[in-house]
Amino acid sequence: MKELFDMISRKSSKMTTVMYSTSFSLGIRFFSKRFHDPIYGIYGFVRFADEIVDSFDGYDKQKLLQRFKEDTYDAIKEKISLNPILNNFQYVVNKYKIDRELIDLFLRSMEMDLEKVEYDQQNYEAYILGSAEVVGLMCLRVFCEGDPQKYDQLKPSAMRLGSAFQKINFLRDLKADVKGLGRSYFPGIDMNRWDDKTKSDIEEDIEKDFADGLAGIRKLPDGARFGVYVAYVYFHELLLKIKCVKADRLLNERVRVSNWRKYILLLKAYVRNLTNSI
Repeated sequence: MKELFDMISRKSSKMTTVMYSTSFSLGIRFFSKRFHDPIYGIYGFVRFADEIVDSFDGYDKQKLLQRFKEDTYDAIKEKISLNPILNNFQYVVNKYKIDRELIDLFLRSMEMDLEKVEYDQQNYEAYILGSAEVVGLMCLRVFCEGDPQKYDQLKPSAMRLGSAFQKINFLRDLKADVKGLGRSYFPGIDMNRWDDKTKSDIEEDIEKDFADGLAGIRKLPDGARFGVYVAYVYFHELLLKIKCVKADRLLNERVRVSNWRKYILLLKAYVRNLTNSI
């Protein structure tokens, strides 16, 4: 019974999301129920690819990623995969007509993490496009449920919101990236001269992305708006905490938002959504 395997595939994507990201999985819970499984399906896919390039030390990451890439395209074409995560992802791709270009760009950004890329402005923008903006667009395809005009209208805002999230991740994970993985994504920045002015410029750029992203959130369908807004609120709080930290501290510690603070933010977000004051 393929129905049973498809159910196992959906549960595998959900478990992957819950285990890897408490914040993201919490946000999904506030989507309309019809959006839960497809968003889990997208996150499970991008999480597995990211794990290959970031976590599988001691293995041939290039080979593993290439195999994952080939399996992904085979799954989409054949509409089935023995890999439960890919089996669920292909279903989402085919049902919601997610563009092949978005998947290409995402996998290309994962390949960039395996290369010694010099992150000038062009590569920086290409990486953010592939690793974050297109993931937002995959989710937007789900939220718009086949409405191309709605998708085109919200596309720029979704991309800016994804960009903001990724840039915050870059700041939060600065220690792990620079000291652990030997990489820095910010273009034209000598990490030996990393200072508060440089950090402040990046934060200002993120705030501009957030402003455009919030404008798009307000126009999302009812079943998606609150869940995306919760993610926005969490990430914006993280940015505010990062702003209060000196540049040199970011190279030595990972800033996070405590669970109790998340629940307070959730309550405030709920009230704003209920009163249409997002």
